Amino acid sequence: MDTNEEKKDKPSNQINIELSEETAEGVYANLAMIAHSSSEFVIDFIRLMPGVPKAKVKSRIVITPEHAKRLLKALEDNINKFENSHGDIKSVEEAPKFPMNFGGTMGEA
Repeated sequence: MDTNEEKKDKPSNQINIELSEETAEGVYANLAMIAHSSSEFVIDFIRLMPGVPKAKVKSRIVITPEHAKRLLKALEDNINKFENSHGDIKSVEEAPKFPMNFGGTMGEA
């Protein structure tokens, strides 16, 4: 049997992922809050704006504990690759203060 014919007969392990233009643009978030139960992890991606006391959840993702662990490993792998190319990412040890003013003075309009 020809190797090309064998490839046609075998099911592919690839997943066809569709990405709409709107989703491809992404949504900016500068804070993530995570909660969990025995069956799921809930990750809220939030956008904090300077001088605004109210923050908006821009996206909520619900995943299984198994997927949460895979996400953690994938993030660790990608952070290591990023730091190898661009240097260490500086961490701030303390949690952000609310509301955040992004280090600048508060303006008035």
